[in-house]
Amino acid sequence: MRSRAELNLSESWEHPVGFLNPGTARARPGVGRYVLIPRLAATGGSLAVVVTVAMVGLLDLTVGPLRRTISEYALGDYRPVFDVAVLLLAFGSLAILAALVHKGLTRWRSGGSIALILWSVGLLLVVAFPKTNWAMGTNQVSGSIHRFGSMLAFVSLPIAIILLARPWLKDHVWGKHARWTMASGVLSVIAFMPILYAIVMGSMGGVRWWRVFPLGYIERILLIAEVGAVLVVGLWAIAASRVAPWRVGEISRTTSAPSTTSSTTRTRS
Repeated sequence: MRSRAELNLSESWEHPVGFLNPGTARARPGVGRYVLIPRLAATGGSLAVVVTVAMVGLLDLTVGPLRRTISEYALGDYRPVFDVAVLLLAFGSLAILAALVHKGLTRWRSGGSIALILWSVGLLLVVAFPKTNWAMGTNQVSGSIHRFGSMLAFVSLPIAIILLARPWLKDHVWGKHARWTMASGVLSVIAFMPILYAIVMGSMGGVRWWRVFPLGYIERILLIAEVGAVLVVGLWAIAASRVAPWRVGEISRTTSAPSTTSSTTRTRS
């Protein structure tokens, strides 16, 4: 049996919700405490992602040139800006994931959640271990860990996005969000293909893989695609944060017939 408070909260969400769905209902008084924390996490995480793009873009406009890799900003006077931007992206992604888990759209132990955590771990490694500074001498250990962190992040993010979206593609309410999320994940995979091609060509020929293409340009295209994918997931999390926790899964199963399902959210993984 639901309490009176739960019944009143439940009546506040009788229509599909979300940025991509019409008819978003306003919450009645008392719903705020059930949605405030995930909404702050989702909104804050998404804003952190936007700030990351702005900071890196500012460095590109004022320092450049674009043919240099983004990581080279960490080797000079602009390292604090680079580090803050990457940390905002890492922790913003985790905040978005926390909101999705809180609203029942995924589980911490799901493949999508684990892959998104690995994306953040890779970003943290990039900050903690700068790339090799050939001008100041070779720090190959730090450079190797930096390359591993970069590859871990770039590979994990598309996997995370696709796995998070897949269970909801045909959902009544969240299907549009899931399809946009899936599309952004596929776009991230496509953006990663030039780097994969360069690695294959480098292993087959005498050219270093990072010289096959202007790596700075390719890296920025990949960053835009993957950061954009995180932002798409962030918008989904913000939309879900408008719903009381036990209603996320329930409104997803809305049909023309009266609902006979349990009020407990059934998380898809």
